[in-house]
Amino acid sequence: MSIDRRNFLWIAAGAVGALGVGAGAAAKAGAGQASAAALGTELSISRLKPMTQGIAPISTEERLARIEKARSLMSENKIDAILMEGGTSLSYYTDTAWGNSERIFAWVLPVRGDMAWICPKFEEDRALELIRFGTDIRTWEEDESPYAAIAKLLKDRGVRTGRVGIEERVRFFVYDGLRRQAPGLDFVSADPVTIGCRSIKSPAEIALMQRANDITVEAYKAALAMLKEGMTKGEFSANAAAAFSALGASGGIGASFGEQSSLPHGSIKPRTLKEGDVILMDGGCGIEGYRSDVSRTVVFGKPIKKQLDVWNLEKKAQFAAFKAAKAGAPHEAVDAAARKVITDAGYGPSYKIPGLPHRTGHGIGLDGHEWTYLVKGNKAPLQPGMCFTNEPMIVIPREFGVRLEDDMYITEGGAKWFTEPSPSIERPFV
Repeated sequence: MSIDRRNFLWIAAGAVGALGVGAGAAAKAGAGQASAAALGTELSISRLKPMTQGIAPISTEERLARIEKARSLMSENKIDAILMEGGTSLSYYTDTAWGNSERIFAWVLPVRGDMAWICPKFEEDRALELIRFGTDIRTWEEDESPYAAIAKLLKDRGVRTGRVGIEERVRFFVYDGLRRQAPGLDFVSADPVTIGCRSIKSPAEIALMQRANDITVEAYKAALAMLKEGMTKGEFSANAAAAFSALGASGGIGASFGEQSSLPHGSIKPRTLKEGDVILMDGGCGIEGYRSDVSRTVVFGKPIKKQLDVWNLEKKAQFAAFKAAKAGAPHEAVDAAARKVITDAGYGPSYKIPGLPHRTGHGIGLDGHEWTYLVKGNKAPLQPGMCFTNEPMIVIPREFGVRLEDDMYITEGGAKWFTEPSPSIERPFV
């Protein structure tokens, strides 16, 4: 989008007259631009309406099916039980959200027998309010060992020896304490179970991610309408957060201006928006925990030829990645397709800059970044239901960077977009 500061002020001033608000003040010398800009911000937010009606949460039946799939994968991988703490994997299976502290709260799923919970005794009543699945809640007092409670629970389920899977976000001190308490157990990664379940999204999950992406597009449109010369990155982000809130979601969009856009994740240095700046934006929101992740790159003003050429090359690379994202193809083929477009244009090679300095995409779901990754070396085949970001980036050091990022999911017939890619540098959204 070529965004002209004069056009922004003109549109906002027109809105003042159309609403008949502050017409007398607008006529006063020197007051027009400031009041128009302020009203433009208010109008961009006030026109938004919540987009959360009709959202269908993940059903109890689907969560129970996830637990049974986990047990099937545990059996295939010869894992006798898995241990989880609070986090997205725990939420995925049980719909229980719990913040981690030094006091251990954990869930144990045995391959056979009832699931069970380990909870600080004084938190039992709160746990009972939150726990939806399983009735065996083992508590421990402040002067007792939670590791002993977990070890006893495992013995009660027949797991005196064998393999216990540790979910990837379980903290080291929890694993270490249990290892010391139960030296006869073999502790292994639970990744084959949790990634095996979570990386394949159901239609219900895809529907929630679609809503998150739809809301993100509208928040972007509102934030873009509020751009103005002299704006700080913080002001842009505050406007975006307000837009998400008005749309009924919690989310955000960060922005990098000018030469700072050449840093893939931006800079902490203060920077205000100037005519001719490349603006690289990245953000999203969550609906029932399911995430969106969308990036757009525009120019504030008229793009110069180099900016336009790099933007068009980036779009070509993103489309090449999308075309390569077919069921059965290795993950790395998607990265290779995008990287070839960029290296054939004289950038790179590999991860060198100028060029594409990072992988082409990552899995997305309950976490903004989750398994699996579109990166060289990942030869696992793509499967229907997998969801990814598609976000090659071209970095021109100390000048600017261009990243176009849209989320996609794999079907039997190829990839499908959650959000339509940018049609052109002047039109970030369809």
